[in-house]
This record gives sequence, C-alpha cells and structure tokens, in this order.
Amino acid sequence: MHPAEQSLPVTGGRAKREYVRGVFTDIAPRYDLLNHVLSLNADRGWRRAAVSDLGWEAHPEGRYLDLCAGTLDLAAELGNRTGFAGTVVGADFVPAMLRLGAGKSARVQPATADALRLPFGDAIFDGATVGFGVRNLMDLDRGLREAARVLRPGARFVVLEFSTPRHQPMRAMYLGYFRHVLPRVGRLVSKHRSAYDWLPASVLAFPEPPELARRMEAAGFEAVRWRSLWGGIVAIHMGVRTR
Repeated sequence: MHPAEQSLPVTGGRAKREYVRGVFTDIAPRYDLLNHVLSLNADRGWRRAAVSDLGWEAHPEGRYLDLCAGTLDLAAELGNRTGFAGTVVGADFVPAMLRLGAGKSARVQPATADALRLPFGDAIFDGATVGFGVRNLMDLDRGLREAARVLRPGARFVVLEFSTPRHQPMRAMYLGYFRHVLPRVGRLVSKHRSAYDWLPASVLAFPEPPELARRMEAAGFEAVRWRSLWGGIVAIHMGVRTR
C-alpha cells in the first residue's frame, strides 16, 4: 500500500464509519464539483449506464431506493428519466450531503439513514442502486444483506463502483493518477487534508469485481453479473433479489 494510504481506516469497523461520516460532511460543499473535475465529467455517463441496468421500465410507477445517495446525483438520474413516474428514496447517513442534493429531482425523497440499519420494511422496493458507496461501508456484507432485505423478490440491485484496471499500461497510468494527481487536486479544491487520499486507499482495499459478485450472491442475489467501463476504472454489478 502507498505510504499516504497506510493510516486510513479502510478495512472496516467503527473507526471507518466515523471517518467516512466526518470526511463527507466536510467535503459536501465541493463534492459535486470535484466528482466532475476528477472524472473528467465521465461520472455523469457512468450514472446513466447504471440506471439503464436497473430495468425500472418494468415498474415505472414503483418505489426505488438509492443507497449511500450522497448529493442525490444517481437518484436524480433515475427520477428525471423520461417515462419514470415513481419515487426514489435517496438514503444517506450524512445529512449535509442530502441537503446539497435538494431540488435535483421532484421524484426523489431524501432520507437520513444508515445503509447497515435501514429504517424500511422488508420487500418494499422495486429496485435499488448504489453509486460509489459500498466501499465506504463499515461492513460490506451486512450492507448487501440489508439491500436484499428491503427489495421485493425479483427486483434488481445495481452497484456502480470504482475498480482497478488489471492490464498495463492502463493500470500504471491509473495508479499514478489516483495516487498522486487526484489527491493533490482534491486537497486544493476541497481544502480537506485527507479526504482525497481516502479515495485511492478505499478503492485499492475494496474487493475486485469477481469477489464482489460472489459476496452479492451470498447476500441473497442471483444472476449476478458485472461489466467494466473505461478500461476497468469502474465496474457496474447487477444482481436480482432471490425469489
């Protein structure tokens, strides 16, 4: 692991939970701007692709959940789709992020909620998404099980998350950018000392796509598959809640 990443609580536990909450509260005002700048605006297309995999057209008036919703960009991507007539509940445990997402879509309802202890009943959502959030969970497997619990049998769960390219020279270029350029730009714009060291550290500590797929299956999803975008920089996983 890179020296700048060694002291960050990437492996889980209460320290990780409190660190994540504090970081995202601090960087909330610049979060959207930095997402667009640091991804060269590609994050918008990644969210569109994730929503397209959700299969919401089967239940356009349904109720959907966006976990770790942040400033509600992914929730709004679904809420603003032509033909969508349902509701998207955007759940996040950082109220400051949710407040900054207000007004992005009239069909999005923000909810302050921890993804590990969702305040929703069993089998009430017609589908769920999570964008760039599962790697921040204190307990990944518990979070996946909670997502499965609140979904109706047969509903889709779509996970959009960073991954690490496997092949050279893309891998070397990516790691160089991720470890050196991104943290410097992030610190300059966000004014936060460690928030953008967290991003590469948490990504590199996160399971690779095949392992994440296995853990989704263990949590209650079937027909799990994934596809990589941008040479492996991000991956979209899709699973169906076991019937």
